[in-house]
Amino acid sequence: MAERTSTNEKKKKPPLNGRRALPSNNSNDEENEVPEMEAFGLIPRGFNPKDYLHVVDIHMFKEPHEINKQQHHTDKYYSPKLIVRRGQPFQIQIDFNRPYKPETDQFWLEYLIGRYPQQNKGTYIPILVGDVLKPGEWGAKITHKENNSIHLSIMSSATCIVGKFRLYVAVLTPFGILRTQRNSATDTYILFNPWCQQDAVYLDDEKEREEYVLNDVGIVFHGNINDIKLRSWSYGQFEENILDACLFLMDKAELELSGRGNPIKICRVASAVINSRDDNGVIAGSWDNTYTYGVAPSAWTGSVDILLEYYSSKQPVRYGQCWVFAGVFNTFLRCLGIPARLVTNYSSAHDNNANLQLDFFLDDEGKVDTKITKDSVWNYHCWNEAWMTRPDLPVGFGGWQVVDGTPQETSDGMYRCGPASVQAIKHGHVCFQFDAPFVYAEVNSDIVYSRSEKNGTQMIEKIDTTHVGQLIVTKEVGGDGMMEITEEYKFQEGSEEERLALETAVMYGVKKQTTQDTAYQPQTDVDVDLQVQKAVLGSDFKVTITFRNKSRNYYTVTTYLSGNIVFYTGVTKNEFKKHSFSAKLEPSSSSAFDVVIKSSEYLSDLLDQASFHFFVTARINETGKILATQKATVLEIPTLRIKTQGKMVAGKEMSVTVEFTNSLKQTLENVTLRLEGPGVLRTMKKEFRQIPMNSTLIWEVKCIPKRPGLRKLIASLNCDVLRHVYGELNVQIQKP
Repeated sequence: MAERTSTNEKKKKPPLNGRRALPSNNSNDEENEVPEMEAFGLIPRGFNPKDYLHVVDIHMFKEPHEINKQQHHTDKYYSPKLIVRRGQPFQIQIDFNRPYKPETDQFWLEYLIGRYPQQNKGTYIPILVGDVLKPGEWGAKITHKENNSIHLSIMSSATCIVGKFRLYVAVLTPFGILRTQRNSATDTYILFNPWCQQDAVYLDDEKEREEYVLNDVGIVFHGNINDIKLRSWSYGQFEENILDACLFLMDKAELELSGRGNPIKICRVASAVINSRDDNGVIAGSWDNTYTYGVAPSAWTGSVDILLEYYSSKQPVRYGQCWVFAGVFNTFLRCLGIPARLVTNYSSAHDNNANLQLDFFLDDEGKVDTKITKDSVWNYHCWNEAWMTRPDLPVGFGGWQVVDGTPQETSDGMYRCGPASVQAIKHGHVCFQFDAPFVYAEVNSDIVYSRSEKNGTQMIEKIDTTHVGQLIVTKEVGGDGMMEITEEYKFQEGSEEERLALETAVMYGVKKQTTQDTAYQPQTDVDVDLQVQKAVLGSDFKVTITFRNKSRNYYTVTTYLSGNIVFYTGVTKNEFKKHSFSAKLEPSSSSAFDVVIKSSEYLSDLLDQASFHFFVTARINETGKILATQKATVLEIPTLRIKTQGKMVAGKEMSVTVEFTNSLKQTLENVTLRLEGPGVLRTMKKEFRQIPMNSTLIWEVKCIPKRPGLRKLIASLNCDVLRHVYGELNVQIQKP
């Protein structure tokens, strides 16, 4: 028996190592035991703690309508605990057993976090009561005394740890220190404060703070450059237990508590823990169109379900793609108080060998050789920007920083990316940490089409310098529209400044191959252009190829059109259309040729974003020159309609209906509908066995909205044949 207890004790004790006197303190959840009576030596027999000043009660003023949550902009959090922002005073009231006498009584406050609190690490904070509060430093002063009670105003440091602190009140007696009991009701969450000038995340525009910190829904822009689509995403950063789930992510990443006041460190570890690669993080990515045993990425309507599932199961949630990683990351950042926004880069380069050049290799017929072409252009890629100062970089590189939770490449041995200064990327100063060269390549690479000759030499057929990173967007402040931010990332295409930024990036180690070592004479006297007709999923459409012969010669061209079904990452699934034809080109004239694409050719293989990629390669028979062009297109996908009935008042039942009409030429099977709206209803799901052709499905849901104000309802429909079907509705919830 004795042996058994000793092994148990061994298990409890954390392993010490030769480098540290104390084990690492990297869990906000663990606690140490704090003695209620800390004696200074032998205690005389007649000592009775009741004879001295002691605490009867502590009032935290933590209700949403009370002073603290109102002044600290934390009234939206569904949490019974006190939540404040750092560097700004908050109020508490202490009731003693008798009136407090400052001449003889001495008490102080103690804030503790984690299991091994130490004052020099900022994990143990004793606060003496003084006469004045210094801005941005820990302190407390009495603002009001009445009978046995005192009101205190407490200031936290503008650089303190962000997390959940435990509060104790300590009273000095001649024989020892008396403390209050551990009471979780007095726990205090301290968050980043974009309203405080001394905070590293200070943002000076109130409208931007309302958007980037307090808005709990956003817009994801997707589709492609020629056909921009948008959908809403519920961030839900104030929903119940989300704050605890976000703090748990930092525990999961084993970020030392003393580093949790630094937004740079928090963003860096979070970009790794958002994805499940190498650390069993929040979301498992899947890009292969099979989502067995999980939820298809397109079915999620927001972050709350994902974070809560991870918080309870501690296992990666399946499945995500870039906008899901970015949506959850945005929730994490806004929840902790770091201003953040979700950004979409259209035609985003995924450059496997970081040489600022995407190599597309063509075979003899002029088709892209998928065996040796490793680079890809994503139709779009979503990442996040977080706002902060960068004291670790030279002046001028603070502000928006790129952080990306989608696992693409490793950085310092883990799948993570950022924070990288947007300003540094624009000017080509990619030597500054973290991962700036990778992001620079995502928005600036050239596409080089080259063909291997029989003798092994590489012939460059075409260099496209403008295709990648054509458009970078985010949601506008205070509205649902699109705001272009391309010029935050790059100078005007072809401008002197752009060339200079490129030369700077190359100087700082971004590899750019020169084209001198390969023969390259572009074809100048004939142009080719490709247009794809806008089309609804399930219908036929046409592709138009136009040649413009600018010379005075007659030419004949052999043309090859290849239609591919692609993942939104630009990776081809299969070629569904091959079409070759010969054409005569008259001197100084244009000739257009139409190719019809029938729905029967593509429907059976279509992937979830209904994305196509068309390649045209044409050989001018007289000169042997090759023309190449490409275009991505996305089909229009049917949408969901959301309606509400009756009055919409907080605390009263209301009815929401979701409608969908199946316009496809086939029956949909095993359909899942989801509906959510932060502050109105928690996510609801319903399964339908089938929806026949041309029939309409109606789903009615009853709910009781919790919060008044303008809210958004978001719905998604998902099945194997049809994904990315969304609907949304703005609703005004009245006060009761």
